[in-house]
Amino acid sequence: MKSPLSQKQGNAGTEGTTGTTGTTTTAPGPFASFVRFVVCGGGVGVLSSLAVPLLAALMPWGVANALITVASTILCTELHALFTFGTGRRPGVREHWQSAGSATAAYAATSAAILVLHTVQASPGMLTEQIVYLSASALAGIGRFLVLRLFVFADRGTPATVAIPVRPVPATPVFSAAA
Repeated sequence: MKSPLSQKQGNAGTEGTTGTTGTTTTAPGPFASFVRFVVCGGGVGVLSSLAVPLLAALMPWGVANALITVASTILCTELHALFTFGTGRRPGVREHWQSAGSATAAYAATSAAILVLHTVQASPGMLTEQIVYLSASALAGIGRFLVLRLFVFADRGTPATVAIPVRPVPATPVFSAAA
């Protein structure tokens, strides 16, 4: 079975795929899509971190954070479908729910990492806390990228193929001719 992470030879990081409309789109290869994932997710993350305090001036911080988190997850899902993974179409409800699920799992992983840190060390310094949080975020981000690329935005328009290795059969004469 061909790996969804593989690239075609000599294609400069892009793969031709057939979308649901039957048109050929150019999907980025794994490296290009990872760079796009970091840029889109990071850019939306920075904008979100600026938007939460502004919105928190009008409502409780927890509510503002929840609203911005929902809006940024929806925006990121749209960007990932159209730009990061080049599906050639906007995401449907299934993709939005799966993306939200992967974002929730990433949130749980980073929260668990901080909880473990505080269990192991009663009052860690800010630098230690940031190192643990950013490390957990990076690992969760890589996991989220893989889930989105391999499952959520994987090309479902082409049937899966299975490659079966074939060993060469040694040449043995079927008939022995007597002279």
